[in-house]
Amino acid sequence: MSSALYLLLVVFAFNVAPAFAPPTWTVLVFFTLNSQLPPWFIVIIGAISAGAGRYNLARLTSLLRNRIKKKTIENLESARKVLEEKSSRKIAMLALFVVSPLPSAQLFEAAGLIGTRLLPLTIAFFSGRIVTYSLYVTGASQLKSNGLGELIKEQFTSVWAIVFQLLMICGVYLLTKINWSKLAKSNKAEN
Repeated sequence: MSSALYLLLVVFAFNVAPAFAPPTWTVLVFFTLNSQLPPWFIVIIGAISAGAGRYNLARLTSLLRNRIKKKTIENLESARKVLEEKSSRKIAMLALFVVSPLPSAQLFEAAGLIGTRLLPLTIAFFSGRIVTYSLYVTGASQLKSNGLGELIKEQFTSVWAIVFQLLMICGVYLLTKINWSKLAKSNKAEN
């Protein structure tokens, strides 16, 4: 199997994982350091595979809606309405998917749970990743001979990274506990 196909499969698998997968940039840097693939190709394959993986993660997460209590589903529907009723909120939500400091797995899980349109979010995510992955791959290409592999290994085993992933999963759960109906009503009262 070729390096390009391995890259595509690994990035897709890491991005369809709901948690605990290493950041995609580490995979891209690994392939930059250990393959003969051109950097621009690694960036394009990485962004496409990451976008496809996150889209599928959101779709899979949306299947959980059938197992959620009716009251929680109604609450999530209210969340979607709050986020989508004003164009300024839609733009802010898209911007969040372009440049968010939050782990994108949990953002896509939340999008799947609230039932929002996924294609615009995936396109925004892809656009942001083209830029950030370009920075990482360019840096890795320039630093190929300086032992960057040790930095990547450290990222995979970081206790803080694992703790942060667990906290973000809790954040997705807490999203379902916000009374979105009440929030929607207070926003309508303000307008």
